[in-house]
Amino acid sequence: MLDGMDVLAISLAAPVLAREWQINPQTLGAVFSAALVGMALGAILIAPKADTWGRRRLVIICMTVIAVGMLCTPLAKAVPQLIVFRFVTGLGVGGMVASMATMAAEFSPKRTRNLAVTFVQAGYPVGAAVLGLIGAKLIPAFGWNSVFILAGLLTTLSIPLVAILLPESPEFLLQKQPKGSLEKLNTILRKMGHPRITELPPIAESAQVNRTGITALFSEEYRTTTVLLWVGFCMAFGTLYFLLNWVPQLAANTGLTLEFAIYSGTVLNVGAFFGMVTLGFLADRIGLKRVIVAWLILAALVMVLFGNFQTSVAILLAICFIGFFMEGGFIGIYAAATQVYPTLIRNTGVGWAIGAGRTGAILGPYIAGVLVANGMSMADSFKVFSVPLLVGAAAIGMMKAKQMVISINSTPASSPAVKSSRAED
Repeated sequence: MLDGMDVLAISLAAPVLAREWQINPQTLGAVFSAALVGMALGAILIAPKADTWGRRRLVIICMTVIAVGMLCTPLAKAVPQLIVFRFVTGLGVGGMVASMATMAAEFSPKRTRNLAVTFVQAGYPVGAAVLGLIGAKLIPAFGWNSVFILAGLLTTLSIPLVAILLPESPEFLLQKQPKGSLEKLNTILRKMGHPRITELPPIAESAQVNRTGITALFSEEYRTTTVLLWVGFCMAFGTLYFLLNWVPQLAANTGLTLEFAIYSGTVLNVGAFFGMVTLGFLADRIGLKRVIVAWLILAALVMVLFGNFQTSVAILLAICFIGFFMEGGFIGIYAAATQVYPTLIRNTGVGWAIGAGRTGAILGPYIAGVLVANGMSMADSFKVFSVPLLVGAAAIGMMKAKQMVISINSTPASSPAVKSSRAED
């Protein structure tokens, strides 16, 4: 939820910020893209460290970086400062998102893994929607910087809670086996209701990788998967961040009230939450790839038809359905990314896929800014950004079904290599 608040705060503040600072659409697009550049670099440079340092430690570090960036943003007095603070926030978000997706996959049983990953990622639109509802009242009363102060304080207060309550991934402890792994693993097993173990198993041969880092992602075994995953992410990111950043501003440009414009972004995220959870539920039953492709195609269809909706209610419903299918399909790609690499390079694979995909997230809002500056309507903008969704659907559709099965399926409680003290009693 917090990363949704932190990232989307700028889109909620944009209509007021653009008016008060006299920011043109192209400059506003650059402000939007600053956090996305940071998120791309965070995913590429910071997220892979979780395969060495551990998922939990990296999440705490990234949350601290996010809090600093958010609380500094209200101090900005000019666009360059705003860009720097948004970039710092993006660095933290980029590193954290990959780790949270990986942890969700590694903590969950295979039969509900897709639902677990999508449910965790669904916190993103929930946070954005909550901030949107609050921001609709907060910004007119206290100014654009109020949403950054609120989101920054909530992030700061959450850091000690995460440090106390979030355990390390049991799969990481089993495969990496850092110092103290046995004790930490037994603590997790006890909380999960499983028997304690007396010793760690040998690292499974299937988990061994000959290379690490990005070179492992382009080995013969993973090369095709990596390229298709990157293309899918890039296309989906481009359209997603066009929607997340520009829907409130475009709605305001059509003459709608500020409150309605902010609510349009909230409705997008409400639809996204239900789309993500529905996708996760169906993916565990009929197949992840099949649902992702269907969701992205349906999102493109609604975007093409968007210009036919004229009333306020119809526009809100259309935006809701776009969020349902677009963000649902997008998070499905996250779930796929957590399932195609072994544990020792999983966060590296997810991080690089997200980082590469964020080139689309960076370009999408900027291209939208250029289009809007040249007079393109909201309906035509939606048609343009429906095209990447079809390309992304094709890329995911080309992935082999067997590539969407998590590489390490053992769990601490069920692995035959793990010796349980209860079994010995």
